[in-house]
Amino acid sequence: MGALVESSCLLAREALCDRNIDAARNLKKHDKQVDHLYRQIEVDCINLITLESPVTKDLRLVSALMQMIRDLERIGDYSKDIGEVSLKLFPYPPHELIDQIQVMLDRCRSMVALSLLSLSKLDAEAGREIKEKDDVVDDDYERLFDLLVQAPPVSGNVEPTVLLVLVIRYLERIADHATNIGRRVVFVVTGERH
Repeated sequence: MGALVESSCLLAREALCDRNIDAARNLKKHDKQVDHLYRQIEVDCINLITLESPVTKDLRLVSALMQMIRDLERIGDYSKDIGEVSLKLFPYPPHELIDQIQVMLDRCRSMVALSLLSLSKLDAEAGREIKEKDDVVDDDYERLFDLLVQAPPVSGNVEPTVLLVLVIRYLERIADHATNIGRRVVFVVTGERH
């Protein structure tokens, strides 16, 4: 599931920044696969709790996994949404801020990758690192929002600007969900909530 979500983030980048229509269309297929895995893993976790009665660290892991798969599913949804926005942006010339939005997107992809790494290795330190990266993405969001609101319309139309405001909001939410995964890894390993 994590690999599919990571791949969805890459497809979102290709759709938005490289204007790759095939990547935008493939995101819908990826999202259906992620949704299917989400439902299956959720059922598996419930069955594990019911049949195995895990305790302490094992119970923390299973309960945290149930929350983390929801975060991953949401990241997949936001990636799909970026693909849908990209399709609407194709008729317009590239926006003057697209390079800066790409930097924000790449930061989010890095956070998703780090959150999956922290999960696979149960690495609490990597989980903690993600929060610092989230602060940078939050700053990107505020700065880009201000720039987009002040930017002149593209080809006399405000639609591209409105769509890019949605994109940066989706990216900010992806970063938040990656941060949640990191926090839950810290909880699983240490028992401490941050």
